Amino acid sequence: MMMLMAQIVALYRFPVKGFSEEAVSELVVQGDGRIAGDRAFSFRYDNAVLPRERDGLEVWSKSKGLSRMDYPALAALRLSLDGDADQEHGGRIRIEGPEGVLVDSDLSQEGRSRIAEAVTAYLLASPDAAGLDRPGRLPLHLLGDAERSRFQDSAAGYASLHSRESLSALAEALGGPVEDHRFRSNIVIEGVAPWQEISELSRVRIGDLEFAPQQPIGRCLNTHANPRTGVRDAEVLTTLTRVIGQDRPTFGRFLLPLHGGGTIRVGDTVELFE
Repeated sequence: MMMLMAQIVALYRFPVKGFSEEAVSELVVQGDGRIAGDRAFSFRYDNAVLPRERDGLEVWSKSKGLSRMDYPALAALRLSLDGDADQEHGGRIRIEGPEGVLVDSDLSQEGRSRIAEAVTAYLLASPDAAGLDRPGRLPLHLLGDAERSRFQDSAAGYASLHSRESLSALAEALGGPVEDHRFRSNIVIEGVAPWQEISELSRVRIGDLEFAPQQPIGRCLNTHANPRTGVRDAEVLTTLTRVIGQDRPTFGRFLLPLHGGGTIRVGDTVELFE
C-alpha cells in the first residue's frame, strides 16, 4: 500500500445553497459525512417546499430550488450568515449585490419573506429571470436553520475535496486562472500530483479522522459560471474530457467518515492511501 502526503490549505462551507462561500479555519464533520452549517439553508420553489424521502432520510433535489446551475447570476451576490442560535429568531442573513446591500434581515418568518422577496426581485431583473417564470415557482421560500446541514443533493451527505494541483492543471488547459469556488468544495489540499485525489484510493486520513473515498464528483454547467460574476466564461466540462482526457467530466472527490465525525483544520496533514 502506497501513502501520499498532503496538507489542507483552505476550508469552505456554503451556508445557503447556491450562494457564496464562507472561508473558515476549521470545519466540523458530522457522523453522516456532512459539514456542520454547510447548505443549511435553501431557497425552495413554492410547489417544492417538502423533501422526498429515501431510506428514511431527507433528499432535497437542487432542481426544486435555486442553484447556480440554473441561476448563474447568484454568483454576483455576497451572502453572510450570522447564525448564532442564541439570537432572537436564530440569526441574520445579509446579501450584497453589485449595487450595494440587497437585504439584511433576521430569520423570523417575516424576515425570511423579506429575504426571499429581495432575491426574487434581483433574479427577475437578471438574465436568469425566465427560470422563475414557470407555474409553481413563486413565491420562493427560505427554508432551514443554522444548526443543521440539510440541503445536500443526496441523502447520505458528503464532504468534498479537491487539490490545488488539479486546479492548476485545469487552469493551464483552460488558458486562464480558475478559483477554488468554481467547484464549491469543502476541503482544498496541496502536495499531491494533479488528479491523484480522484485516483484509486482505499482511504483518506485527515488529522484524527479517517474517510472512505467515494466516487469522483461529476460536474455540471454550474462550473462554467465565474464564481464572482456569474458569467459563463470557461468551458470546464469539454476541457476535462477533450483536453484532460477524462471519460466524463469530474473534479474532486466525495468523502464519508469511517468512524464518526470530528473537526478538521487548515494546516492538518492529509494522508491518501492508494
